[in-house]
Amino acid sequence: MSLAARKRKPKPAPVIFHATMLVTRAEEWWVEAATIDEARALLAAGDGHCAAAGASVHVELEEVSAGDDG
Repeated sequence: MSLAARKRKPKPAPVIFHATMLVTRAEEWWVEAATIDEARALLAAGDGHCAAAGASVHVELEEVSAGDDG
């Protein structure tokens, strides 16, 4: 065995980590209403229609844990 082969250390196997994350994203919604107050009330009640799901605007890492054996 060559000197270079003896000095090489095997790489540790990758470990899978799981995370709990809070992700906030901006979305566009629409609703038909007679007034802006009615529109706000309908949207707050969840009675609107999602026009487009937006990209993530904020991500907060809550917890990270290793796989079963970590």
